[in-house]
Amino acid sequence: MTQSLDLGCGLKPKNPYNAQEAYGIDVRNDAEAQVVKADLVVEPIPFPDASFDYVTAHDFLEHIPRLIYAPQRRNAFIEVMNEIHRVLKPGGIFMSFTPAYPHGATFRDPTHVNFITEETFPLYFDEVNRWASAYGFRGAFQMLSQEWRGVHLLSQMRKVALPVAA
Repeated sequence: MTQSLDLGCGLKPKNPYNAQEAYGIDVRNDAEAQVVKADLVVEPIPFPDASFDYVTAHDFLEHIPRLIYAPQRRNAFIEVMNEIHRVLKPGGIFMSFTPAYPHGATFRDPTHVNFITEETFPLYFDEVNRWASAYGFRGAFQMLSQEWRGVHLLSQMRKVALPVAA
């Protein structure tokens, strides 16, 4: 049975991969709609490791601060990416759909605090460069595709296992 998790889902989880079960996370609970309450800026994803075939984030990541003090310094965006990697099954797909630089929609909304570019995922979270590992990212993704849809950048990545150090 395939399962999908939609982050910041609002009233109903989106299910673009047509998983057999779709769950959502938002800042409110709605058990009937399979939406679980969690504030991912300061809380982990409330599901066990390797639970989902797909994790999606539609108009969500731009609302996750890169850096917070709560009460100590935390890289909230890196932590969310770690959590996405953790709850995906091996080979699972992560899809981000977010307004991105250089478009004005990236900056217009005062609740947008994390600015994604075409280079964010391929350089910082991929299995080749993994620049985010310097900030605590423990996973790796294979870039499957990245394309513009208007002002939104649609990025699709597959969870990959890192080689075990000898």
